[in-house]
Amino acid sequence: MKFVDYVTITVRSGKGGAGSVSFRRAKYQPKGGPDGGDGGEGGSVSLVADSHLYTLLDHRYNRHHFAENGHPGSGNNRKGRDGEDIVLKVPVGTVVKDTDSEALIGELLTDGDTLVLAKGGRGGKGNTFFKSATNQTPRHAQPGEPGEELNITLELKLLADVGLVGFPNAGKSTLVSSLSAARPKVADYPFTTLEPSLGVVAMDDFQSFVIADIPGIIEGAAEGKGLGIQFLKHIERNAVLLFLIPITSEDPGEEYRTLLGELESFNPDMMHKPRMVGLSKMDLVPADEHEAIISDTRRALPDGLDVMAFSSVSRYGLDALRHQLWEYVQQAHAFDDEV
Repeated sequence: MKFVDYVTITVRSGKGGAGSVSFRRAKYQPKGGPDGGDGGEGGSVSLVADSHLYTLLDHRYNRHHFAENGHPGSGNNRKGRDGEDIVLKVPVGTVVKDTDSEALIGELLTDGDTLVLAKGGRGGKGNTFFKSATNQTPRHAQPGEPGEELNITLELKLLADVGLVGFPNAGKSTLVSSLSAARPKVADYPFTTLEPSLGVVAMDDFQSFVIADIPGIIEGAAEGKGLGIQFLKHIERNAVLLFLIPITSEDPGEEYRTLLGELESFNPDMMHKPRMVGLSKMDLVPADEHEAIISDTRRALPDGLDVMAFSSVSRYGLDALRHQLWEYVQQAHAFDDEV
């Protein structure tokens, strides 16, 4: 399935039906009172979050959504039928903006969240409504209210517990495939991953967390270089960040600072997220050199930063990494609950 995370659509709610001007006419009541019914409500256009969706692909090819108008009222105080509503399903994590003003309309962050984009117009009152002691035969009724039309931007930001941050070819996709049942494309060249993917990592007692494989960052990504900011936004919603640095890196400290700098340039709020470093591709160095390389790398990185060495190919250190990430995820969610 093609991953689509940005679309613009046009939505229009239905206008309300007109009220009716009508009078009772019966065999023994040739001049009965008013009996015009109200018009029906126009249909509304809403969004609902669906946890089974992972892309906005459906809305790329169907960009116009016009709800039905309300039907007019009729005699015998019959109300017009309401227009049919339109409910559009979107993935959890969708941000909704007004395309013209760029104002934020809302976000759908949990399964079942609903957001009304355009509310249908109210139906007009029939002439029965206007009957009074001084006006027994009103000969007017209200027209229905017009609907609303908006240009809407839908932007998907992946919701995941752990987001992988690293340069191209750091081993992110291989790690996701090793920890979960996800099967992202894996190859030994940069930018293998061209779109984000999610994997579910199983823990004990039927618990699990979600890990996101984000396309590789390059220096200048926050200014649009490489794959640019189109994928940096997916890191914003991750609870924990795992910086992947291959053991073959010539300067792990500089690599970490560059990655951190790109995140800070894009969104300074990401500096508050819990993070740790994973030294990948440990299978490329002899086992008797592991301790020395890990020690050297730790000295090159800031104090207090957890560093876990692993190999997705040989599975060295994978179980320890999985449990450490699980601890970070639990702590992050506990903190969010307190806040």
